[in-house]
Amino acid sequence: MTFHEELGLLIRARYPLIYISTREEERAEESIAAVAAKTGNRAVYIWDFVDGYRGNPTDVGAGRRNPLQALEFVEKLPPAAPAILILRDFHRFLDDIAVSRKLRNLARLLKSQPKNIIILSAQLTLPDELSELLTILEFPLPGVEDIRREIETLLGAMGSLPDPKAMDALVRSCQGLSMERIRRVLARGIATNGAFNSDDIDLILEEKRQTIRQTQILDFYPATQKISDIGGLDNLKDWLIKRGSSFSEKARQYGLPHPRGLLLVGIQGTGKSLTAKAIAHHWHLPLLRLDVGRLFAGLVGESEARTRQMIQLAEALAPCVLWIDEIDKAFAGFEGRGDSGTTSRVFGTFLTWLSEKTSSVFVVATANNIGVLPPELLRRGRFDEIFFVSLPSRAERDAIFNVHLSRLRPHNVKSYDTSRLAYETPDFSGAEIEQAIIEAMHIGFSQNRDFTVDDILEAASQLVPLARTAKDQVDSLLAWAASGKARMASRQSMLSDRIQQQKENP
Repeated sequence: MTFHEELGLLIRARYPLIYISTREEERAEESIAAVAAKTGNRAVYIWDFVDGYRGNPTDVGAGRRNPLQALEFVEKLPPAAPAILILRDFHRFLDDIAVSRKLRNLARLLKSQPKNIIILSAQLTLPDELSELLTILEFPLPGVEDIRREIETLLGAMGSLPDPKAMDALVRSCQGLSMERIRRVLARGIATNGAFNSDDIDLILEEKRQTIRQTQILDFYPATQKISDIGGLDNLKDWLIKRGSSFSEKARQYGLPHPRGLLLVGIQGTGKSLTAKAIAHHWHLPLLRLDVGRLFAGLVGESEARTRQMIQLAEALAPCVLWIDEIDKAFAGFEGRGDSGTTSRVFGTFLTWLSEKTSSVFVVATANNIGVLPPELLRRGRFDEIFFVSLPSRAERDAIFNVHLSRLRPHNVKSYDTSRLAYETPDFSGAEIEQAIIEAMHIGFSQNRDFTVDDILEAASQLVPLARTAKDQVDSLLAWAASGKARMASRQSMLSDRIQQQKENP
């Protein structure tokens, strides 16, 4: 049911008090006026604290700087006259005993009159004594068709409508922005170049960054890494490549549901975070990073509200990739925490959303310690697949060395014997390989020369890999993966090597 349909239904059913939470005041008022016109051509009165009522010449200024008088104005209207009264920012006065009592009295009165009071506010604040009387209605961000109409109106007036393919890309880029921000960014592009073209989509991404930055919950993360920047993980790469066009309209027509997401489990430094960034780049989707710690706040109920806000923002920006790094640290052992059940409620909200979401938000969660994750999170249906990212095999280490050296020394990468480097660095993760190369660069730079294979081997000899310093933990993870509880991200990894050795030497 659309916003217009739901609001029309509430008005016809004579719901006396309606609360609409939105930052798009102007667009919301336009929508309310459109619904009012379709439901008996009702009169619309708008009040704010500074100017009072306006619109009707005989009522201009009524209730100025007096919220109680604004409510008393309702009783002065003819009982049989259909009307909608919009009260801007009225949430600030709901804690006043006189205002609260008057609203409750009006709720009784308006059940027999064709009138509705709509509180329009940028935030949701609901006193307990009004919770049974107020009906909360969400006002969504502009949809695809709304955005397309606005772009056609603005750019059509300039005579610079983009071609259909560019229009689709532009509409998709604008999803998640308010109409005011869309108008502003289009005007900025036109003012800069005389017309809005495909190169100006970066302006839209910057607006999205600004929107997300203001929430202080999600980060708009730049995704510059490519699938080719990942060494190894062939099974995972194949899985991702096959789903590269799953967010397209063609996939919807085929009957494919939106991909839900991935849980990447494995040893630290093996490329889980890198994979999240590469997915967003390869699929040309914005990457949102969630720091779960930011969801938790001091006030009662605020953590749950932040979780809902995070979900709404992610869905508004869909299609997108939502990256939750080290989810095991956020929800490990939450049942025993002394936080009055806050973590449990946040986890429950998040879990329900994972199971029931129909939006094109692709969730990529990473975890190092699978043993502390609640079993509910691992159940099929939360994620499309659970991949285990093991330590790289010798062939994968060769590929990882090639990736880093090709980026750092593209002109003479062939002078480095990556096969020898891979052989000499058993049990090294991708992150440890990168660190060994960086240390070798320090050695070469300090001696005013380029670094060599011997420098890398010297640096590697001084580095103790995690597979040795945390051997018990690593072995436990490898044993968990070997039991078949997750799909292997690599066709040939260190785990595969160990399993093969066990078969050969039982």
